[in-house]
Amino acid sequence: MGIARREWLKACGAALLGSGVHLPSLAQAGRGAGARVVVLGQSVPLTGAASEIGLAFAGGSRLGVNDFNERHADSGLQLKLVQLDDGYDAATAARNAQTLLAKDKADLLFGFVGTASSSAGADVAARQGNLLFAPFAAADTLRDASHPHVFHVRPGMIDEALKIVRQCATVGQTRIALVGDDNAMGQAGRTAVEQALAELKMPALVATAMVPPGGDDKLDALLKPVLAQKPQAVVLVSLSGVTAGAIRSLRKSGYSSSFMAFSIVGTDPLYSQLGKDAGGVVITQVVPSPRPSAIPIVKEYRAALDNSDETPSYAGLEGFIAVKTLGEAVRRAGRGFTSASLQKVMSAMTDYDVGGFRINLRPGLRDPSRSIDLISISADGRVLR
Repeated sequence: MGIARREWLKACGAALLGSGVHLPSLAQAGRGAGARVVVLGQSVPLTGAASEIGLAFAGGSRLGVNDFNERHADSGLQLKLVQLDDGYDAATAARNAQTLLAKDKADLLFGFVGTASSSAGADVAARQGNLLFAPFAAADTLRDASHPHVFHVRPGMIDEALKIVRQCATVGQTRIALVGDDNAMGQAGRTAVEQALAELKMPALVATAMVPPGGDDKLDALLKPVLAQKPQAVVLVSLSGVTAGAIRSLRKSGYSSSFMAFSIVGTDPLYSQLGKDAGGVVITQVVPSPRPSAIPIVKEYRAALDNSDETPSYAGLEGFIAVKTLGEAVRRAGRGFTSASLQKVMSAMTDYDVGGFRINLRPGLRDPSRSIDLISISADGRVLR
């Protein structure tokens, strides 16, 4: 996707959704009349640092809702998605959560993006006796027994960290450094990497650089201790801005070894920042590739894209998968479901095949069976596996 088109879509998304838009499908207005309409309340960054990820995830979620409603137009169940912009700010996400539940009468919270925002949404849901489904990049602490009302579609940060560290070990890289955003997401990723190193009996991180918000001008100084330790691999737990800046700075200073990034960075945002300099960067991915594929869920997603102005992306596919999984839980719970009965149904979905991609909603911190891929970006922007 070209930068001009991306910026146009970002502006349109913010304008359309910033104040909250109710998004019914044609099925709701027609054959779905009289159905139980299940309201999903989503707070998502349509502006701000994570807007490119947020817009793609929000767009995939909308496609998923429309697809569910068309497929279940005569079932007595329909979905309605209400999206509010939080600008990647946790306090705004908390206020949005309250608004979505109290004013918009959301049946549950869905698809909050960002570690701090997801935690804020989970806290509000807990106080209201409600659920949070499919947070994007939540801290692993939201997966333990004290949060039985939070259900995850994506793997945990520890699962991504283990994939990265195992890859490093496979190629003999034992001197590993970490660069991260100095916020809830970066700190959670750092904890996950440290845990993965300990579990795999690998040496501790040789250096760490945490970049504060607005600290781009301090990158060179912050990264000096990393360079001094001559790492064989640098793990990046940051959004595309800091990730791109760190890669440029380190390469300019002579670093020529591996970069390994968590999925939150986003392949498209990173390439738009780095261009050909993104070549060789390895990124974890927690859903299948959105490219043409024989995998049924990917085919469904791409068919839904044909009737939209969205472009294919990993984040968009993740939003589509999250809605499809939620729709199945709602279908199993039935029209008369409550938060308690829906929670019970979700807890029992331990091996749901969402079109060739398996989902385990069982509450708990660890799920080593979840599929995580490692991809790299070529200098011309192609995704290589």
